[in-house]
Amino acid sequence: MTSSVPAFKLRPADQPPHLLTRPRLLRRLDASTEPVVVVSAPAGAGKTVLLSEWAQRPAARGGCAWLSLDAYDNAPGRLWAGILRALRHVRPELPVHPHSGAWTLDAWPEEILPDLVSGLHGQGPLTLILDGVESITDADAVRSLSDFLTRLPHGFRVVLSTRHVPGGPVPALRARGAVAELDWEDLAFTPEEAEAVLTELLGAAPDAETSSAVYRTTEGWAAALCVMGRTLARPSGIAGTAADLARGGRAVTEYLATEVLYRLTTEQREFLLRTSVLDELSAGPCRALAGDRAGVLLRELARTVQLLVPVAAEPSAYRRHPALSALLFDLLGAEGRETVASMHRTAARWYAQHGGTTAAVRHWVRGGDEAAAVGSVLRDWEKAISAGRSGEVAQWLELLPRRTVAADARLCVVAAMAALSEGAPETARRWLDVVRLREPGAQTFGEGSTVSDAAAVARAVACWLQGQILTGDRLAETAFAGTVPLTSWRALACTARGTALLWTSRYEEAEALLGEATRDAHAAGHGLTLVRALGLRALCALLTGRQEPARMLSDAALAAAGTAGLERHFVAAPAYIGRAGLLLDEGRADEAERTLAEAGAALADSSRTGGEPQMHAWYHVTRARLAAARHDTAAAREARETAERAAARCESPGVLTELLGRVVQDTVVGLVGSGSRELSLRERRVLRALCGPLTLREIASEFYVSHNTVKTQVRAIFRKLDAHDRSEAVARARERGML
Repeated sequence: MTSSVPAFKLRPADQPPHLLTRPRLLRRLDASTEPVVVVSAPAGAGKTVLLSEWAQRPAARGGCAWLSLDAYDNAPGRLWAGILRALRHVRPELPVHPHSGAWTLDAWPEEILPDLVSGLHGQGPLTLILDGVESITDADAVRSLSDFLTRLPHGFRVVLSTRHVPGGPVPALRARGAVAELDWEDLAFTPEEAEAVLTELLGAAPDAETSSAVYRTTEGWAAALCVMGRTLARPSGIAGTAADLARGGRAVTEYLATEVLYRLTTEQREFLLRTSVLDELSAGPCRALAGDRAGVLLRELARTVQLLVPVAAEPSAYRRHPALSALLFDLLGAEGRETVASMHRTAARWYAQHGGTTAAVRHWVRGGDEAAAVGSVLRDWEKAISAGRSGEVAQWLELLPRRTVAADARLCVVAAMAALSEGAPETARRWLDVVRLREPGAQTFGEGSTVSDAAAVARAVACWLQGQILTGDRLAETAFAGTVPLTSWRALACTARGTALLWTSRYEEAEALLGEATRDAHAAGHGLTLVRALGLRALCALLTGRQEPARMLSDAALAAAGTAGLERHFVAAPAYIGRAGLLLDEGRADEAERTLAEAGAALADSSRTGGEPQMHAWYHVTRARLAAARHDTAAAREARETAERAAARCESPGVLTELLGRVVQDTVVGLVGSGSRELSLRERRVLRALCGPLTLREIASEFYVSHNTVKTQVRAIFRKLDAHDRSEAVARARERGML
């Protein structure tokens, strides 16, 4: 192991003139007690500068040996000659000598490693910093270093500084809690630290716009930050911050090309260039663009370059650092427009085949194939909206040129349906007005419908979302007539028509149509309509005094909402409101309050857009009932007034006002001042039946509810009237004027 080690490798390089002390990172290093510390980040992240400053601090305990590694050290003999020379540089008395014998594969585990470990044992605290560990790739050298790291004597610590995510023994040491780590994310400058660097380089604090633009470009990457800062500090003769920032960006890409890109293999560079059209890198689309080895290359580059940042939602996917994206974009421009368009179309085909419609549409548009982009939207929009993902559909439409959407009646209907699913009927109506101008006629659309019929259904849905109770159901009849059974369009038409019937108190007819909607929505797999139809059927049952069916239907609606991830969508509100009403009837106010909170959350989006005032009125009526049950007169009055304001927004408020007013009167107004704990509408109905000769089972049969439901209501009546039996309850009710 006799080898000459240059003196400059045994000490850190000189600190840059504009050094920013990193106290948060220095504290992290000071606090680490693990025997191995790994500082892993890409070129120019500030690893060497940080460790140089830390090595001079007292926390380095007992001295700090330094060795800068390069390609010359990529052999076990030269590696260990350097390590031993670095150790003796700070501890000359160490009984380990570089001339103790030539390094051999056999001598290492039997002689050299035991002698080294025993020689270091008991010598007091000492830290060895190895800077540039990514240079060590020789298998024997890596293995020997791993052997040493797993056998470190007490009080001895090794700090590894590397551009690559380390392998070797680090995962095993990590599992034992023997490794402290600082990575690329830790070393990135915070916005405040970046501003301090710019202030130092520019001689004055940058304006907010400049500071923000620099940070977007660099994301706290130290080298890029300093390059941009120094470029901005040089007078260029070009007026304007935008021009200065562009010049700084070019300087960053030049640094990146020199320090990162040109150090890669030809295969790695070609991979980065071929996949540069992707916004997010994952094995599948990369393989489509760059061949079968794409997955291997992606993992390899993520580990070695580290300018590929894992995506939080999908750890096996990566995004590029903005500076790397800018460099690749410049290089890709030399490939020619048609080549780039072809790459986009290849990516679009892969995403379209694998359900990534958003990415497919984006790449079709970038590849100049608008027809294919439109085809992707028309193929996938119904499935997305039925699952409550209308925001995705709106995003697809935004990716298309506005003129393309406005010129296609089918896309206008899609835009209208996306708006309706978001509870925005006014926006939907504007799109439907454009459909009229296009005169689509019998143009087919979706499954079992034409554009004209689909637009009619959308208009009917918009009407009930805006609180319009259609006289004679003319629009709903038109929408219903043009639909085919067992399709989502038929389900929507039945729901629209059934809603109109519900709000005009025609419960039996409403229930029949909503039952058809349930059947068709289930057959079509349209979760949004299924949840809505079941919830409205629960309200129908509740309004007609059929508590057991109301309970079953609300449970089914909420189960369907949970399966489809629609618990917070406004279509789930009827089910929540129905369940809250049932809970109030049973005297379970606390549970009713929690359920009403869920209803309020579901109605939040439609509240912002002013959609469906009837449902908002019913929600506030239930709030009034809850407040009355808790003897909160002020809250009951406030909820009642809010319900009345919501009802007044309806086009034909008379029927709705009568319906809501009856419930409010029965549950709040007539009871708040009575001095007793008020009875619900269902309980008062049972109380009147208790005056007669019917048994509880006969009362249940009369009201089409279960025997257990009536028993629950009777117990609630006894509790509220402070009675112990049937006759006493009737007597107390007569005393208080409740009969």
